[in-house]
Amino acid sequence: MTRKQRAEILIQQLPLIYPDAHCELDFKNPLELLVATILSAQCTDVRVNLVTKELFKRCKTAADYADISQEELEGIVHSTGFYRNKAKSLRGMGATLVERHAGEIPSTMEELSAIPGAGRKTANVVLGNAYDINAGVVVDTHVGRLSRRLGMTTKSDPIKVEQDLMALVPREQWTLFSHWLIWHGRRRCKARNPECKECELRDLCPSVDHPDRFLKKGP
Repeated sequence: MTRKQRAEILIQQLPLIYPDAHCELDFKNPLELLVATILSAQCTDVRVNLVTKELFKRCKTAADYADISQEELEGIVHSTGFYRNKAKSLRGMGATLVERHAGEIPSTMEELSAIPGAGRKTANVVLGNAYDINAGVVVDTHVGRLSRRLGMTTKSDPIKVEQDLMALVPREQWTLFSHWLIWHGRRRCKARNPECKECELRDLCPSVDHPDRFLKKGP
């Protein structure tokens, strides 16, 4: 089976397994999603959602993030880890949005990925989930791991993994495809002790019962 053939079957099967797959970060607007995504680095969505309940009450606009003190913001986001850098990024984000974008969240990859604390992955999250723009595929640790286990790439670099996936998956499904893999990674194909025997994709997976087969760094 070729990569393309496997991808086509996955696109058919995954929405049947996870019909409700969606971004699990809580947000009501593009700004909240951008903030939540920045906080999600090296942190669970569950923890981020707990923190943003308080944060979104304190900071409602880009100007609020630009004006809040480093000390106060660190206190709010402390439990998400790397809180000093995250607080600095959020304050820089707010200042950049106010100075360059009149306080609004831009809707292009170039502009979004240039915001402090953001990058291509964060931009893909915001564009795909807040604006319904399929600019790329979100490649987090789950998507990278499953893409290798499912034999869709041998790469370890997220940018190269994304390029491989973009070539295999129709553009209109880029955002959903990452959600499907993330949900499968969290619920079934875990980094440690994946549930291969119970896996719905068992017959399709080239590394079934040998989950580390494709996890070595590729070219």
